[in-house]
Amino acid sequence: MKPDWDKLMAKFADHASALVGDVDCTADGAKDLCETHGVQGFPTIKWGDPSALEDYEGGRDYADLETFANENLKPVCSPKNIDLCDADKKTKIESLMKMSTSELEAEIEKKDAELKEAETTFDEEVKKLQETYEGLEKAKTDKQKEIKESGLGLMKAVKAAKGASSEEL
Repeated sequence: MKPDWDKLMAKFADHASALVGDVDCTADGAKDLCETHGVQGFPTIKWGDPSALEDYEGGRDYADLETFANENLKPVCSPKNIDLCDADKKTKIESLMKMSTSELEAEIEKKDAELKEAETTFDEEVKKLQETYEGLEKAKTDKQKEIKESGLGLMKAVKAAKGASSEEL
């Protein structure tokens, strides 16, 4: 992926309103930045407003990266670019701007907790599914073993022998 990413960085090097770059999260000085933006594995691609980066979930080859960049790396609706917002987003931004910093922090904390709860619920349910899968897999394997040990192989051998002897007649 690195060569494709380097090619994309070169293409956007002189772009007026978008930055395509990379950060070595293992280097001194970059660890805090990576932690702040929730980087947990490598490579991680983030995009969007620097104050609210989002995870990139698309393809990792150059064609996919370039298509995504061309479609998304441009000025977007935000408090700094309110003229790019539709009426609903403008109203939402205006109401958020009227909130105190502490109220805004409380709302952000609430929404972050909701995100974490959704992730936790997902992880717990996947664990249950994994346990169910493993139980079903064991039951299937045990049943297959029981069926085979009950004489299935001999039955097939006898049937084959009967077929061979009837063909000889």
